Formats: sequence, structure tokens, C-alpha cells
Amino acid sequence: MSTRPLVLGEREVPVPGPGQIRVRVVACGVCRTDLHVTEGDLPIHLVNVVPGHEIVGVVDELGAGVTSLRPGERVGVAWLSRACGRCRFCLTERENLCLEPIFTGWDVDGGYATYALANEDFVYPLPEGIDDVTAAPLLCAGIIGFRALRRANLPPGGRLGIYGFGGSAHLTAQVALAQGARVHVMTRSRAARDLALALGAQSVGDTYDPPPEPLDAAILFAPVGDVVPVALAALDRGGVLAVAGIHLSAVPALDYQRHLFQERCLLSVTANTRRDGRDFLEIAQRIGIRVTTHPYPFDRADQALSDLAHDRFTGAAVLTDFDR
Repeated sequence: MSTRPLVLGEREVPVPGPGQIRVRVVACGVCRTDLHVTEGDLPIHLVNVVPGHEIVGVVDELGAGVTSLRPGERVGVAWLSRACGRCRFCLTERENLCLEPIFTGWDVDGGYATYALANEDFVYPLPEGIDDVTAAPLLCAGIIGFRALRRANLPPGGRLGIYGFGGSAHLTAQVALAQGARVHVMTRSRAARDLALALGAQSVGDTYDPPPEPLDAAILFAPVGDVVPVALAALDRGGVLAVAGIHLSAVPALDYQRHLFQERCLLSVTANTRRDGRDFLEIAQRIGIRVTTHPYPFDRADQALSDLAHDRFTGAAVLTDFDR
């Protein structure tokens, strides 16, 4: 792990094509997926890609045919840049499973830049009352965590286990708590455990500690396959473990009787639908979600990635000062 994978340089200002907008970036979250892209954990899709897919910006220029947006509007750009719109998944509003997806900051240049291009149909109007730095982590950490919570099928007032407590987890926990859940957090970081308690978690423990009660559902945010059997063993009958990340290290062998029998379920989360994004942003505004952020100047993006890799902060890093 080099943790210094970025090169600061200059490129031509991009020109939006049909159906696209150009966004002047004012803030961009630093997501663990950016780390996986830049460190090579994920295969290269675009050589020398500009990372970043939690983009907050202002519409700067419209491409041909754009009718729903106007210059000067504040928008968010997320991980799913566009979908094909014609496969069986897109036609049933499951564009997160599109057969030909394009991802921001992996397939096309993202938000670690002064300008970024985005597709009109895949940007989000941002709620008023949520400032730029606060809004950035909502666009992936928040939305993906929200989808993981939906996939985990937590019953009303249920018992939720959260494994790992970074940028996504601390947002997901707040949604679950607002829905009346009892939340138990297992993470190696003492600072993260303190944050979980401050947000209202019922209990905290180390990553491999058993929770104080059986879980109806659990979400694994840490990209550590060793935790999968631990979390499955903590589930009550009929419980669901959702793996929230795009990358996971090798999972040890599972014992059917201990980990999966009695209708325990292990499932993954792949990107998000636009409905997930819209629903989450509305909920975040309604519950007054608290985002723990750590701003970094744009030209210190490599330091932000390094600090993320080494767990030097809790919450979410956000790049700012793009115009200096």
C-alpha cells in the first residue's frame, strides 16, 4: 500500500456532451472506494482516472438536450454515473445491477478536480440547510449505507449490529436509531466507539467481540472477510448480514450449522438505485443527520487517502478549497 498514489496536474476543462452537465466542484468526499481504486484493490477501468464520487458542486454548463437543470443550481454527483437504461435491471428500476454500468471516479473522471462532468439523469438536487462539506459524504457513504440497511431487512425496533464504524456506518446508525432500532457497534477504534455512543448506540465493543444480545440484522462496513463468520454467528434465527463494501478480503470457510442454518442470510450490496439516493437525502434532512467531517485542502488529497487507510480519523474526510 503506497498511500501516495495521486499526482497533481492540469487537464483541459471538460466539455459536456449531450445529456451531460459540467459541475464546478466545491467539495468532494474521500471514500474508501477511492482508496481501493487508487491502490489497485479494484481493477483499472480508466488509466490515470481522477478519483472521487461524493461530489458537491454548482452546475456550470449544460450539454445539448439538458432540460431539468439550470446553471447555478447546486447538485450532488454519486458513484453510479449512468446505466444503460435498456437491460432487464434498468427496466425494473434496479439500475444498480445494470449490465453495462459506468461509475464516477472509476470508469470516468470524478471529483478530485476543479470540474467534473455528470449525466443529467443521475445527479441529485441537494436539500437546503445541508452545507457543502456536510453534503458530500451523504452521496456515497450515506446512500450506500442506507441501501445496506434496507437490504438487511431490520424489523421495526430491531437489534442491529454494525461492524466497522467509519464514514458510512456513522450515518447509517443514525437512520437506524431514528427508526427505533437498538444499535450495537463493533469496531477496533476507541474514538469510533466513543462516537457511536455519543450518537446513541446501545453498546460498543471490539470488532470480534460478541454483541450483548442476538442480532436481527447486521451490516459489515469493514472490508475484512474474517469478520463475516463472526457477524453471522451473532445473528438470531432469520437474521441477515449485509456486506456494504465493493471490496472484501477473503472470507474464511463457513460452518453451515453455526453460521447459516436457521435461515440466517448473507448478502451483498451493489451500488444504489436513484430512488435509494432520493429517499436517503430526504430522510437525512428530516432527521437532521449529523455528519462528522474532516476537511482537507484539495491539494492534500493524497494525505486524506493516507489518513483514511491508517484510520487516523473517525467520520469522513472531505476535500475543499478547489478554487484556490
